[in-house]
Amino acid sequence: MISSMTGFGQACTESGGVVYTVEVRTVNNRYFKAQLRLPDIAAFMEGEIEKLHREKIHRGMVSYTLRMKNISGQALFDIDEVTLKTYVNRLGALVDEDRGVCRIDLASLLNLPGIVQPVIPDEQAVNQMRRTILDLTRQALEELIRSRLQEGGQLAEDMLSNCDAIESSLEAIRTQAPLVVREYQEKLRKRIDELLASAQLKIDEDQLAREMAIYADRCDIAEEISRLEGHVGQFRQSCSIGGAVGRRLDFIAQEMLREANTIGSKSSNVEIIRHVIDIKCAVDRIKEQVQNVE
Repeated sequence: MISSMTGFGQACTESGGVVYTVEVRTVNNRYFKAQLRLPDIAAFMEGEIEKLHREKIHRGMVSYTLRMKNISGQALFDIDEVTLKTYVNRLGALVDEDRGVCRIDLASLLNLPGIVQPVIPDEQAVNQMRRTILDLTRQALEELIRSRLQEGGQLAEDMLSNCDAIESSLEAIRTQAPLVVREYQEKLRKRIDELLASAQLKIDEDQLAREMAIYADRCDIAEEISRLEGHVGQFRQSCSIGGAVGRRLDFIAQEMLREANTIGSKSSNVEIIRHVIDIKCAVDRIKEQVQNVE
């Protein structure tokens, strides 16, 4: 089954007094691209998390967010008291003794660089956090993949219905194609007879036959019909195989449109042109949906 590039996955758990929440979203993109948002305390896992995504996702813009909420009462951040005292002493030294007391807002000082820093966990805590985050990431990715497959099934259903419409129009074109040369022959003969009637001349049958042979060769669309049918078959097969087939489907759709344009340019028959327009509309809808396929 094919997969959409749009999806969402989420997983949440509590471990060691910390609530972990992972959210993964994907949207359309020509290539794989990941945007990871992690707390500073878990920033060292960015490479592993991106590797997990690359193993599961081939195309799409990935937005990954990890949130950690402490519910144990233990702070996840430390205050560097030495640096804070240095700031206070230097600010106090700038105040003129004649101006009296220097008032310093400690809350504002906490925003200065180097004051508030994440707690450095021990090795056991790091390993526990790493296992928890990786497990949650896998769970969120599994949910994401399920949602992408579900939407991919809907995309496949819509695209295959358009393939049915293309095949129906092709069958009508195949039925109409043999009549094109016959209609042209009758039209040409009638026109020549009208022009030569007053001159009392007879038409050269051999010349007419050559003219008809040239026209029949020029408007022959059997090869284009066969190729277009083959492209539709390849499209169906690629949808049934599944996997990351978005680019392949896009290329096949372009070839389908190319053959439809050739059929339209070769034929002057009104019915055939009408069916060609129907085919091009169906291909255009397919191309629009293919942009969502991984």
